[in-house]
Amino acid sequence: MQLTRLDRWLRERYVYETHIYTLRMPDHIPVGTIAEELPEAPGRRFRHRFILRSESAVNELVAHLRDANQMFTTRVVDREEWYVPFIAPQGKSVTWWFVWFAISLVGAYGLLQLARMAWANPNLQKNLSEALEILKG
Repeated sequence: MQLTRLDRWLRERYVYETHIYTLRMPDHIPVGTIAEELPEAPGRRFRHRFILRSESAVNELVAHLRDANQMFTTRVVDREEWYVPFIAPQGKSVTWWFVWFAISLVGAYGLLQLARMAWANPNLQKNLSEALEILKG
């Protein structure tokens, strides 16, 4: 389903986090960055991972790495938080879910009001009671 602006903003703000992998530790790390040293393993290209959740911090670290001519790679991944499936369900739009929920509530309220008005009609009650008596035999 098509994502709305609200869906994209929610994902950028609360769901996505950027992982930056480097060979060596940079001189400057932005505030709020989680730095991890990766264990050595055969075939592993990078030794350090930096987890950033702010776009400005990502831009600052990337600019610093480019200025220092360091090799790096970035990956945008979903955070592992309890609220992520509610904010960003796979292949679905939260905004459209709320729109359909609101339409369903309005429709149900309208049907209940219609049923209440019909039940308050004494002519309809008389006809229904006569129909039930005929069906009973």
